[in-house]
Amino acid sequence: MQNEKKRKKWLDRIPHPLALLFYIVVAAAILTYIIPAGSYERETVNDTTRTIPGSFEYIENSPVGIMDLFTAIPEGFQEMSDIVFVTFAAAMMFGLLEKTGMLENTVGTFVRKVGIKRRFLVDVIMTFVYGFFGIFIGLENNIALVPIAVLLSVAIGGDAMLGAGIAIGGVLVGFGLSPFNPYTVGVGHRIAEMQLFSGWLFRSILVVVTLSVLAYFNVRYFKKILRNRDKSLAYDIDTSDMTLSKPLGSYHMRKKDIAMLLVFIAGIIVMLFGIFTQGWYINEVAAIYLMIGIVCGIIARMNASQIAHVFAKALEPSALAAILIGVAMATQVVMNHGNISDTVAHGLVSVLEHLPTTLAAVFMTISQSIINILIPSGSGQAAVTLPIMVPVGDMLDITRQTTILAFQIGDGLTNIFSPTLGGLMAMLGLCRVPYGRWIRYIFPFVMTAICISWVALIISVLINWGGPI
Repeated sequence: MQNEKKRKKWLDRIPHPLALLFYIVVAAAILTYIIPAGSYERETVNDTTRTIPGSFEYIENSPVGIMDLFTAIPEGFQEMSDIVFVTFAAAMMFGLLEKTGMLENTVGTFVRKVGIKRRFLVDVIMTFVYGFFGIFIGLENNIALVPIAVLLSVAIGGDAMLGAGIAIGGVLVGFGLSPFNPYTVGVGHRIAEMQLFSGWLFRSILVVVTLSVLAYFNVRYFKKILRNRDKSLAYDIDTSDMTLSKPLGSYHMRKKDIAMLLVFIAGIIVMLFGIFTQGWYINEVAAIYLMIGIVCGIIARMNASQIAHVFAKALEPSALAAILIGVAMATQVVMNHGNISDTVAHGLVSVLEHLPTTLAAVFMTISQSIINILIPSGSGQAAVTLPIMVPVGDMLDITRQTTILAFQIGDGLTNIFSPTLGGLMAMLGLCRVPYGRWIRYIFPFVMTAICISWVALIISVLINWGGPI
């Protein structure tokens, strides 16, 4: 009991995520009075708007006032409306699949067939499965799949935090370090005038190694809470509606469960086809989720009113996640209104010119991590910073592949804990995991992953990766 009080006291020091995000927005507004306003000139090349190196100049200050501070929040909602709705669509779809019993029966049958004795293997495999989802599908497109990991985790004796580690950790590591990430590597290669997704083998090794370390951290936590349940970071998270309600041996798939599972898999396949061949993005993904939910409701012999009632009920837990997404975006809105985003980028990148080659490559990741907290958009950051970083890297004899890798590491690994990333907040909301608890769980892994990535970055400098041999 005494340990629990200490744990609560420590966790209570971290503000509620909504309060934390508001503090960050206020801090950004204060910075508009301290940091001089500045701007780069921009040009559009191949439908990509990017900064022009050497064009930075200071402009008249435009500090953000009280009214602008608060209007930045609804503006943030407007800019992130597609992410907010895909969160709602995912919640409605899984609310219906949960209500019909399909999810419980599927997970129960899977665990029964695999065997509870192999639960650590299940932990490792699912970490990599979600990692590969992140690599090939993206971030927001995977929001709907997160609750499955929590249900599976609870079924094999874990908790909501382990489910979050498997799903959120896996997706964000896979997405952040993906050798095929279109928002960081893809945009970066276009800006650097390189072959798209070149250097994929080196990046693939890095992401597989990092996912392996994440799997180790997940299994270590799993073993710890199995030995002593008081060590659980999800000790008071209500997962009563995400537990198996029957003995494990009694689970089997009903015909309608199989039909709904096939509809779900078919929907995911159609979604992937659209993403990779038709240029689909968030709105189309949300539409697929809604269609899956409605069709599965029909299979379960629900009428329109019953489906609507289940959808409405499922929206309740996701309301906070939606609010957090909008407030998270308000930070970037405030900085744009105050015209300090370019100033911050210019100041951080300018430091690189005075550093040795290896240290400059490492500092690229640090500066990008700072920028990522303030500008939580990978492609947006790439358009702002890479046109400046690439020429600086050229002057320091850092290959363009290494420069883009440094950018990717700084952006990708920060995403795992960044409170301004709407997708992270949405996933945590669906997992019912408080932000403070998530930081306590994932931060040791993030520090390890950063060190591993720095080793990879130093190796890339030493071997002149991507440069002339």
